Amino acid sequence: MTETKKRIPKRRFKEFTGDWEECKLEDMSEIIGGGTPSTCNNAYWDGHIDWYAPAEIDEQIYASGSKRKITELGLKNSSAKILPPYKTILFTSRAGIGKTAILSQPGATNQGFQSMVLKDEYTPYFIYSMSNQIKEKAEAIASGSTFLEISGKMLGKLEIMVPKKTEQDIIAQFFLNLDTLITLHQRKLDKIKSMKKAYLSEMFPAEGESKPKRRFKGFTDDWEKRKLGELVDIGDIDHRMPPTVGNGIPYLMTGDFCGINELDFSDAKLISEDDYNQLSKKIKPDKGDIIFARYASVGAVRYIDFTRKFLISYSCAIIKSSNKINSKFLFHFLKSNDAQNQIQLEINTGSQANIGIDSMKSNLIVQFPCIKEQQRISSCLDKLDNLLTLHQQKLDKLKNLKKSYLNEMFI
Repeated sequence: MTETKKRIPKRRFKEFTGDWEECKLEDMSEIIGGGTPSTCNNAYWDGHIDWYAPAEIDEQIYASGSKRKITELGLKNSSAKILPPYKTILFTSRAGIGKTAILSQPGATNQGFQSMVLKDEYTPYFIYSMSNQIKEKAEAIASGSTFLEISGKMLGKLEIMVPKKTEQDIIAQFFLNLDTLITLHQRKLDKIKSMKKAYLSEMFPAEGESKPKRRFKGFTDDWEKRKLGELVDIGDIDHRMPPTVGNGIPYLMTGDFCGINELDFSDAKLISEDDYNQLSKKIKPDKGDIIFARYASVGAVRYIDFTRKFLISYSCAIIKSSNKINSKFLFHFLKSNDAQNQIQLEINTGSQANIGIDSMKSNLIVQFPCIKEQQRISSCLDKLDNLLTLHQQKLDKLKNLKKSYLNEMFI
């Protein structure tokens, strides 16, 4: 006995009860490919007509202006076609299948698209909100020896479940409101990130300078310069990869770096107590220490502001807290332009980029003021980091909420 196809979503607005209908994309829209005018003819280019390439379609909702533009003559002498705004969903058909955007002003595309010009009974934002579902279906049937591609005919045969127009409109408005909120939080996060970047640039001296551009009142003295190895102890654990156990002590790697200044213990490898004791004979991470990535993301740092028994692999160095310099200040300094530029110069290239502990000790020069100014600077940057973490958490929560709603409000 064949299984009856589900026709009602798990989550629904109360006023709607009828079944959803299975429709082919070719019955819901006119699917239109694109084209490229000859690049040898200057008369075809730098006109006023938007002409999109797949690389321009990223995470934006609306396509409101292309990087390159073509002329009327270029349009006439190619297979590109003018697509109507707010009815067209741009859909990349190669070089990354299924990236979408709603066209917000008339425009054309190159041949890397199979765009859907929707009929009046279908709501563009509703179909746009189903992008991931359409993308998955398209990827499953795409073909090609050099790169995967889906033709307009193949795309048109894909089937999706759709309700009546009135229900489409309400679902579309719901996701538009949610997407607007996500965009708002993303902009706030980006703004704080830009502020943090500016502060890191201005609160530490530029190369060749002895004082920073931005400074708290009451501090005027030149900053001191010392080798990193003169200020702190630096080391790594024994170079042996221990076996995993079912229940043990977390053993982190650079892949467990996350957030602004976080370590992800959720999927950490676990090791035995014996291995922990053997590997940590030389050094182990404690509260107040700095973890410094020596491999992979060379120069990424995390400050340990908690008490917990764990190890970090030898892909990272452990910079021990010291009474010669404020550890939190040093943590922020290591993220500054000056420090990161120095780190880049010390990276060894080979099978995997890395930096040696001896290089860190002898060749990384730390600039620092008196301890009181160190504390003021680190306190200011800590507040920005806390704000970044807060907004990132809010953004992640909204994105997870949207993901849950997408799973439950569509079939």
